[in-house]
Amino acid sequence: MGNYFQFLKGQNKLERLRRFNFIMGFLHLIQGIAMVFLAIFVIEKIAEFQPQIVQLYITYDGPINGLVVASKDLFILPFGILVASFLIISALAHALISVPNNLFDIYAKDLEKGINRFRWFEYALSSSIMIVLISTLFGITDIGSLILIFIVNAAMNLFGLVMEQLNEAKSKVNWGPFIWGSIAGIAPWIVIIVYMTGNPALDQVPWFVWAIVGTYFVAFNTFPFNMILQYLKVGKWKDYLYGERVYIVLSLVAKSILAWLVLFGAMQP
Repeated sequence: MGNYFQFLKGQNKLERLRRFNFIMGFLHLIQGIAMVFLAIFVIEKIAEFQPQIVQLYITYDGPINGLVVASKDLFILPFGILVASFLIISALAHALISVPNNLFDIYAKDLEKGINRFRWFEYALSSSIMIVLISTLFGITDIGSLILIFIVNAAMNLFGLVMEQLNEAKSKVNWGPFIWGSIAGIAPWIVIIVYMTGNPALDQVPWFVWAIVGTYFVAFNTFPFNMILQYLKVGKWKDYLYGERVYIVLSLVAKSILAWLVLFGAMQP
């Protein structure tokens, strides 16, 4: 009888988590739709802000009899729409695990093993889009650099998935994937800082740039901190589902603040 009541308790927690995912997905979605509406129909500056993405290459310069770095335009980056996609992708991910029964069953079974593959795949895509957009605000418009930033950031999140898979049902935690993922996650910001510090007039850097850096720094540290608490089983984090709810809340708060900061940053002169 005790095992039966424990089973019912677990089922109720999963159903509440299902509803929680649906609500959070809805909050992501309405923000994403609002951003699309603002970017296309309301705020002209957002629509006009479209960084030119270029390709750098080496070519021969006859007059100087040597090789020089040249560039050619590739395409215009639809900045406002991509900021909105950052939130819409998160909304779709929440919908996938909270609406179809078959996918929710996979989600629930994974949670019992201390794994959420949906989270890491969604983070790998959405957060990589955001770091690419932030990079363009700092003047990184070379397609090669942006591809590398996207892939390295995605790899950071996939290391999170490996961390959970590697430590499934193990008493001793293997922190290897966590360490390698942290190193990968720092790499794009090293590139951004190199570009940022190349500016000889840092005192003239707009406020929103510093706000983006500060917000991302805090967000960057809260997610791994949540993982650390989960694996150390500190207090309420002994229950993996509690850490899962914290991930969901952190995702909404961090993505909302970052998305609006980046969007309105694009409106600055």
